[in-house]
Amino acid sequence: MRKFNIRKVLDGLTAVSAVASASSAAQQQQAGNRETEIQETLQSEHFQLCKTVRHGFPYQPSALAFDPVQKILAIGTQSGALRLFGRPGVECYCQHDSGAAVIQLQFLINEGALVSALADDTLHLWNLRQKRPAILHSLKFNRERITFCHLPFQSKWLYVGTERGNIHIVNVESFTLSGYVIMWNKAIELSSKSHPGPIVHISDNPMDEGKLLIGFESGTVVLWDLKSKKADYRYTHDEAIHSVAWHHEGKQFICSHSDGTLTIWNVKSPTKPFQTITPHGKQLKDGKKPEPCKPILKVEYKTTRAGEPFIILSGGLSYDTVGRRPCLTVMHGKSTAVLEMDYSIVDFLTLCETPYPNDFQEPYAVVVLLEKDLVLIDLAQNGYPIFENPYPLTIHESPVTCCEYFADCPVDLIPALYSVGARQKRQGYSKKEWPISGGNWGLITQSYPEIIITGHADGSIKFWDASAITLQVLYKLKTAKVFEKSRNKDDRPNTDIVDEDPYAIQIISWCPESRMLCIAGVSAHVIIYRFSKQEVTTEVIPMLEVRLLYEINDIETPDGEQVPPSSTPGAGSNPQSIVPQSHPSTSSSSSDGLRDNVPCLKVKNSPLKQSPGYQTELVIQLVWVSGEPPQQITSLAVNSAYGLVVFGNCNGIAMVDYLQKTVLLNLGTIELYGSNDPYRREPRSPRKTRQPSGGMLTVASCMCGLSNLYSESVKKLRTSYITGLCDINEGTVVPEDRCKSPTSDVKDNSFSRSRSSSVTSIDKESREAISALHFCETFTRKADTSPSPCLWVGTTLGTVLVIVLNLPPGGEQRLLQPVIVSPSGTILRLKGAILRMAFLDTTGSLVPPAHEPWREYNVPEDKDEKEKAKKRRPVSVSPSSSQEISENQYAVICSEKQAKVISLPSQNCTYKQNITETSFVLRGDIVSLSNSICLACFCANGHIMTFSLPSLRPLLDVYYLPLTNMRIARTFCFTNNGQALYLVSPTEIQRLTYSQETCENLQEMLGELFTPVETPEAPNRGFFKGLFGGGAQSLDREELFGESASGKASRSLAQHIPGPGGIEGVKGAASGVVGELARARLALDERGQKLGELEEKTAAMLYSADSFSKHAHEMMLKYKDKKWYQF
Repeated sequence: MRKFNIRKVLDGLTAVSAVASASSAAQQQQAGNRETEIQETLQSEHFQLCKTVRHGFPYQPSALAFDPVQKILAIGTQSGALRLFGRPGVECYCQHDSGAAVIQLQFLINEGALVSALADDTLHLWNLRQKRPAILHSLKFNRERITFCHLPFQSKWLYVGTERGNIHIVNVESFTLSGYVIMWNKAIELSSKSHPGPIVHISDNPMDEGKLLIGFESGTVVLWDLKSKKADYRYTHDEAIHSVAWHHEGKQFICSHSDGTLTIWNVKSPTKPFQTITPHGKQLKDGKKPEPCKPILKVEYKTTRAGEPFIILSGGLSYDTVGRRPCLTVMHGKSTAVLEMDYSIVDFLTLCETPYPNDFQEPYAVVVLLEKDLVLIDLAQNGYPIFENPYPLTIHESPVTCCEYFADCPVDLIPALYSVGARQKRQGYSKKEWPISGGNWGLITQSYPEIIITGHADGSIKFWDASAITLQVLYKLKTAKVFEKSRNKDDRPNTDIVDEDPYAIQIISWCPESRMLCIAGVSAHVIIYRFSKQEVTTEVIPMLEVRLLYEINDIETPDGEQVPPSSTPGAGSNPQSIVPQSHPSTSSSSSDGLRDNVPCLKVKNSPLKQSPGYQTELVIQLVWVSGEPPQQITSLAVNSAYGLVVFGNCNGIAMVDYLQKTVLLNLGTIELYGSNDPYRREPRSPRKTRQPSGGMLTVASCMCGLSNLYSESVKKLRTSYITGLCDINEGTVVPEDRCKSPTSDVKDNSFSRSRSSSVTSIDKESREAISALHFCETFTRKADTSPSPCLWVGTTLGTVLVIVLNLPPGGEQRLLQPVIVSPSGTILRLKGAILRMAFLDTTGSLVPPAHEPWREYNVPEDKDEKEKAKKRRPVSVSPSSSQEISENQYAVICSEKQAKVISLPSQNCTYKQNITETSFVLRGDIVSLSNSICLACFCANGHIMTFSLPSLRPLLDVYYLPLTNMRIARTFCFTNNGQALYLVSPTEIQRLTYSQETCENLQEMLGELFTPVETPEAPNRGFFKGLFGGGAQSLDREELFGESASGKASRSLAQHIPGPGGIEGVKGAASGVVGELARARLALDERGQKLGELEEKTAAMLYSADSFSKHAHEMMLKYKDKKWYQF
């Protein structure tokens, strides 16, 4: 374990640095600090990067499959992803390397394997007997396009239909093609003069495996005899076919057509359908055909022992139902139920009690895969209620605009959030248990609580329990309910600054210990919430309005070198003299007709009933100033011990005392510097010519994030990584003073740009925004001998400024005396916008911001409690909370380009690390790992890096993923114990770890998809069916399709590719003695079952022989005495 001396600097490789470190040490000793050595325990071997789990709804789903014995559901997507779901808590994500869309999935039922067919004409065999499924084999078709696949139950031969109308047969064990091919021209013979179109359906007759039903798109259906290699029957229909389904007895099948009709055919009557049904067609008088409807995309035909069969279909609505939502129709006997869905139906499957197609199906549920949801319908209960979905598939209920991740939270938090969230649950769900119940949970090796908070476009906030690689929603907060809602678009106030989603959440600041929550929204609003278990009614919602404007002064100087006078109030000034408390204004325009003093949203003026959970403490809104819209908030911080909230944007900074409901500080960014402004800026006077309502918003007023520039050739201002809201070319204008909403697509994903390292030349159009805020108790000036409460402010130009907070005593005095805010004069500089700040004590431990423990505010306090409250001091759980005056601290500051560790109070730069030269850091977090701390960074060039603290030694640098869109930049975050996450798609959260220990334990933590389960018994054929040849006819497919019978397939037709999961697959298939024993038992059972069938067949043959002998004897007696001519 290496020791790092604080006096040494990181780049102490030259004599110059040695001199620098010596002078630094001298300064520290002069300041009265004793020499300390910080032992750093983190090494490179503690770090390893890997993906852990993916949560949420599969983005752009395209295929669905279900294993009725294992009870596992599989969903494929348009990007080649595969999501597998078992019992709640058992989920798995896999990815096809090609990224081609999944067009069909087929389980090898109860075998622990799955076949996927992709749009790039490849077939893949997945082994599900291992915790991370892998591909065993792949087959790439070269000359034909795959359109449909069918794998009969307990068969190893997969039928593959193609666009040309041919059917090829694949052995799923070896993944090789059989020489047996069904050519389209042989199948249809002379029944049609034209090509019948692609194969849309293949299935074998449930009662005779030797008969294959082939559906062609044009409307032709062929029953093919596999043994004789010819068609038994051909069924032709005028309308195109979308799907086909068998009745379990194998005597009838049903087709769905493009004109909204269903045709039921008797197998032996190919001339015309036995019945034609138009489920949603209006029955016309005069016996005419019903009006055509929309295509029925899929139909399923499921039988029950006790009653009528179920016919379940999607689509088929009449064309006059414009605007009607997509529907699933359930026809059962004479009743027809039309179930409306929220999104388009991608696919559906009926879940049945038996895996055997030749038995009564006994359907009990329908899985409906929608474009953005998964719905399970209970067929056994009246009214067809839906099951309550236990998977975390509602992340995208409203688009996610930001998220935060908290690991190692207080243990009482999750139960508290769960108890208030349990009251929000909907009623009316099916009372039955969730039917997708396969797999087993992994071992829980992580015991600490984890919470994810997501902010959404509709203003809602969701709290999720993310402990032990699972995800479950705890509680949902709707922030928009404090505002008046406009009933329609025309009724909207003209003060909006976004076209849509005016309540969208941009920043979340949360203190887990005190449970104080603060959010900043896209309409330049901030709301502070307290947590309470009691329901309250707030008569008047407390609110403040703040004028935050970008002005130096009105005098223009020709040389542009004016230095503004310090307008920061002194330490003794009354906070009310800084900015008088604003009240809701009644007029929306100033004397010259410009919008002035009006907020973007209107707070409700009626009493607000607030349920247990998070309740509004204060609403703060920035207002329009002389026709200028308020700028979106770029940084936010709340502190429960001080009772303060602070926020900033590209105009300036505002601090509010939320206990006294007063504005303490309201300054332009430039005014923060006072007379120490290092930049030469041109003053900006108010614009003389402004249009009253439709004023044009230049790029400067929309530039509300980092002030970095693209390369000269592109000339585009970079969108803020915090907001990701504006994507505007330099010099363009946006009408109606509006920016894009956070959910609008950011088309420009070019993040590469050159940037001058010189910070003295500032583009006139860009503004210095507040990019980081941090409350702490530390040394504010070089001469300080003890730490005091203060606020550290970071800007987009790399400046760190310190503001001193003079707090009144606790208890009642805190509510009566003002908080005094004053500048310290301390200014620190870094390259690039400041992203994160933190403080270490002399032992190198993190000094967390002071906080108050949570207590219930809505319950009257007794006298003892009041006395305690008076004496209560802010809590700080730092090991150095009782540190000696002589001990120092270290400030860790991370910017877009570099990180610095600065010794306090001397303000010497002890360590420095240039993180990136060519890119920029998007997210930096100071996190704890293995009882130590480090700095974790995610760069726009896709690198994830960690650095030790305080020495900033590089510990990890891995290329993970390039920044392809603003969603990743907006949502990526690190947290304690080596955890991180980001929104990988609009509907899914990807979690990853950078901890070696978690990577090693991950295999144990993951759930198992495959569990040994006995296959249900085959339906008993009965004695008479065996005697007279009824019941299911089996087929020796090996004899037909094997190489000896059908020869080899053409090598150029398809190419076999061994999968990467080959060796792992063998391990997975032979994992453990228990699995082997279970498989041996299953094999014995199957053998016993086959022997039983053989015995039945032998008995039937003996009976047949006896009866034949008897009949022969009777015939002999009858004709014994007759002559030949008497016959």
